[in-house]
Amino acid sequence: MFLKIKRLDGAVGLPAPATGRAAGFDLASAVDLEIPAGGIRLVGTGLVISVPDGYFLGIFARSSTPLKRGLIVANGVGVIDADYCGPNDEIKIQVLNVTDAPVRVVKGDRLAQGIVLPCPQIEWEEVAEMAAPTRGGFGSTGS
Repeated sequence: MFLKIKRLDGAVGLPAPATGRAAGFDLASAVDLEIPAGGIRLVGTGLVISVPDGYFLGIFARSSTPLKRGLIVANGVGVIDADYCGPNDEIKIQVLNVTDAPVRVVKGDRLAQGIVLPCPQIEWEEVAEMAAPTRGGFGSTGS
């Protein structure tokens, strides 16, 4: 799959998978900043990425980032839609500092990974009844 990408800063490297069979590609900070204890910040990547119609770019935490840095993707998973690709629609990583101390992020720090995933277009078919039986409530399939 080929994606269009624009660097907002020529010094920012292109994202790349860490290995030949990696599911995603690393996304790094394009700026230096400090994230206060318990604080949330948007970290710019310096990249505009265009994904094809029918797909989205998911922004996921790198497995080492929470353990080594104390940072998590604040909204669980970032969703970048196919139409978010204007000239200055920079991909940003929303991070939460879960530590009790400030965390310094410097340009080039890999904080998240991007994975391009399919997303079908949904059309609703409203029905009066559902055929499956009611299963209970939240968490009803186990303890």
